[in-house]
Amino acid sequence: MNFKDKDLIIFDFDGTLINSIPDLTLAINKMLAQYNAAPLTIEEVTPFIGNGAKPLVRRAIERALPERDLTETFLKEAFDIYFSAYKEETCKDTFLYPGVLETLQKLKSKGYTLAICTNKPFDFIAPILEALEIKDYFEAWIGEDSLSKKKPDAAPLLHLVERMQTTVAKSVMVGDSKNDILAAQNAKMDSIGVSYGYNYNENIADYKPTVVADLFSELQDLF
Repeated sequence: MNFKDKDLIIFDFDGTLINSIPDLTLAINKMLAQYNAAPLTIEEVTPFIGNGAKPLVRRAIERALPERDLTETFLKEAFDIYFSAYKEETCKDTFLYPGVLETLQKLKSKGYTLAICTNKPFDFIAPILEALEIKDYFEAWIGEDSLSKKKPDAAPLLHLVERMQTTVAKSVMVGDSKNDILAAQNAKMDSIGVSYGYNYNENIADYKPTVVADLFSELQDLF
């Protein structure tokens, strides 16, 4: 099985290209400290990641402050605190997964168009790409707030297909989360599930991606 007939490769961001858990956890704990809550560990925060920033904040509060009444006003305040904290620590300890840089170089040199579709807020994408020096490999990126719908809805993937002037048949989604695989399936698109990411402590193979890769560098042989 290979994808040499494709021309557009759409990547998830957190858990696929980058490990951002240290910085996400740091921002979450800065937010929790405002409410005198005990900090959460990286292991506790990891399963909360994947649906976007607001669900992450809500899940963290539910874990750290189980007695708290989660009103809309309170959640908005907590989210604003988290957002500001993450802005300060966007790429302090975030790092590329092994093989990402070399593989992006190879894919780009082969002529593939590369894009990012993430449930991370849009404003955080470019600063991280710049800090990790991989921005030039990507033609486009969209975040959870770029459109009215986000993964696992098909809309973000179909938007990128149209924007890059190609077809679903010539596109593939690469991600670590069920949201990535379900979005691809909803778009009738092939997908590659990487097994090393976050995915709520679930096995990515259970969601039946077209192919499962244990290492990002395996993509070099698939394209």
